[in-house]
Amino acid sequence: MPPTAADYDSLLRRLRDLEDKEALRALLIQGWRALDRKDWRTWIACWADDAVLEFGPWEEIHGRDAIRATVEAAESPYPSMQHHLLNMHFDIDGDRATGIGYMWFVAVTEAGKTSSPYAMGGPYDWEFRRGPDGWLLTRQRLGVRWTQGEDALKAFG
Repeated sequence: MPPTAADYDSLLRRLRDLEDKEALRALLIQGWRALDRKDWRTWIACWADDAVLEFGPWEEIHGRDAIRATVEAAESPYPSMQHHLLNMHFDIDGDRATGIGYMWFVAVTEAGKTSSPYAMGGPYDWEFRRGPDGWLLTRQRLGVRWTQGEDALKAFG
């Protein structure tokens, strides 16, 4: 029996879902690798103008410019850092999406002293919106569940 129009429609919906999930994963990976390079312009381009950042130690931050300023001020002093995005999962609903994952952040707090980095981890909750140029992050909630070492720079306290 040859495929029906309904079969093709189902296939197209599933393909679009997979493409959207991969686009969201790529958006976050591109952005957070840029964050590690302190390429603030590339990182903040992943966020919508009206985005909101919720992070445990900080007040809720509204707007792309305020998010960039806050994160740049906190993370610029670190000589080196790595943001790991783990166990990401996304749900697509038309031009909106939600996602979950885990953060594992590791940073060198003093140049030349790589043997005792500061690390922290916790859950991410994301919300996204698709626009004319693709997906953008509209809300990020980040909780800190554990830390290791001393944050000598006190950037997150």
